[in-house]
Amino acid sequence: MFIKRLPRFEYHVSTSLSDALRLLAEYGENARVFAGGTDLLVSMKKRETLPKHLINLKGIADLKGIYDDEEKGIRIGALTTLEEIEHSRMIREKFGALWDAVSVMASPQVRSLGTIGGNLCSAVPSADTAPPLIALGASVKMVGGHGERSVAVENFFKGPKESILQKNEILTQVLIPKPLEKSSGAYLKLMRSNATDLALVGVAAYLRLDPKKRVCSEARIALGAVAPTPIRAMEAEKVLINKKIGEELAEEAGSAASTVCHPISDIRSSLEYRCSMVEVLTKRAVMETFRRIA
Repeated sequence: MFIKRLPRFEYHVSTSLSDALRLLAEYGENARVFAGGTDLLVSMKKRETLPKHLINLKGIADLKGIYDDEEKGIRIGALTTLEEIEHSRMIREKFGALWDAVSVMASPQVRSLGTIGGNLCSAVPSADTAPPLIALGASVKMVGGHGERSVAVENFFKGPKESILQKNEILTQVLIPKPLEKSSGAYLKLMRSNATDLALVGVAAYLRLDPKKRVCSEARIALGAVAPTPIRAMEAEKVLINKKIGEELAEEAGSAASTVCHPISDIRSSLEYRCSMVEVLTKRAVMETFRRIA
């Protein structure tokens, strides 16, 4: 498909959140914020979106970095690049599902530019960071002209390329709760070519085992690219609760997960194939999570 040059726009650089919010308020519907620009600039070249003002957030230091809180968990600035998350030892050891996702996203060049905030705000159904963040119980913080608010990641999306983020708001942080004892997670992605393609199916699993009874006391399964938004597979979660994890139980959970997905058929894959792979990947994600705990 032929991609045109960028349309004309006025470029602004913000060095503070208050300045960026001021520019958003001033230019309203005609303005868009960006950091890496890996989604927005391509969309502009395709003429899918035509903002007259672009506000670069890269200079806002407060929106960058990964910070550990012994009591609450971790805070990831919205401008933190996928590459930084991939290279974070803390993310890899404590929040393996998120590390799994960023390590198979796009190319190294794209990961060096793309940000976790941008990946979420693009709100595409195949966004890789969404399922693991949902499974990990993460939330996002947004700041606007009327103050700030937080919402669980699973409630952030409204539809394809549509979120609850308002035009005058900026997503500033991703917050992931502190990992509990005997818990872990995993993310598996089906794609056509290694680490350079969008997900055909993405499955994230989170399990917490009861240290005394050795059964699953908490489970969250999240699916990507198989519905208009990333979704929870609650029927699969119910299969796992209060039971000992094993191959047969994981297979049963996979079967339950395949019943809640409602993908589309497109040039990349059929509806039937995506649903069948949800079943396979859910089983594998559950067993990989269990292996990591054990």
